[in-house]
Amino acid sequence: MLKGKSAIVTGSTSGIGLGIARALAGQGVNVMLSGFGDAAEIEKTRAALAADFGVRAVYDNADMADGAAVAAHVKKAEDAFGGVDILVNNAGIQFVSAVDEFPEAKWSAIQNIILNSTFHATKAVLPGMKARNWGRVVNIVSAHGLVASPFKSAYVSAKHGQIGFTKSVALEVAENNITVNAICPGYVRTPLVEGQIEDQAKVHNMPRDKVIREVILAAQPNKRFIEIEEVAALALYLCGDMAKSITGTAIAIDGGWTAR
Repeated sequence: MLKGKSAIVTGSTSGIGLGIARALAGQGVNVMLSGFGDAAEIEKTRAALAADFGVRAVYDNADMADGAAVAAHVKKAEDAFGGVDILVNNAGIQFVSAVDEFPEAKWSAIQNIILNSTFHATKAVLPGMKARNWGRVVNIVSAHGLVASPFKSAYVSAKHGQIGFTKSVALEVAENNITVNAICPGYVRTPLVEGQIEDQAKVHNMPRDKVIREVILAAQPNKRFIEIEEVAALALYLCGDMAKSITGTAIAIDGGWTAR
């Protein structure tokens, strides 16, 4: 059902974004990648995606904090593939600080890269989706789109905003055979989180397993990381025909975190 369609996955040179890009490519979807990293490694990732699944895979180093660059990113994908059928808004950054000490530049960067890029990319893809009477927008949010944690005011604000945006746009395009949904993961096992484990172990002078259970996964009742493949599988399902009536939702995949 998805074979031959085309997708943009932002923040997709590693982690969750790359996992979703590979899941889509595995179903025959052409993919536009974006994100930061070593140029040679990114090219290896792009080439492997194309070779492994026999799809077109392209990369663009768009600055997701710049609205005009995001719109140009979408235009490049449309030119490369003839249209964009699936948009996965995954790009994001994090910064932790008390709100009265929060650097204003960091606040703005988080809003721009998470919330504003979601707006700009969605705005840019919708005309083509409407013209083809088919589209899927999947916003990779966070459990922090549903609940809050201290010292993460900018991130929590941006993620709550993404969920509100998801609901509003879903209502606007409900009759155009376009669905708009949010996935809200808890802590996912990514290279970034693996680094945090080591840092926390040093700070707390605790064994790795204890850090995972009592620090990193303190809020997740099942006490295990969500795997990238779990998030990718849910994203893939939301893009499929069996999910055509699921829209305007925020689906938690968080080991019970938000059930409290």
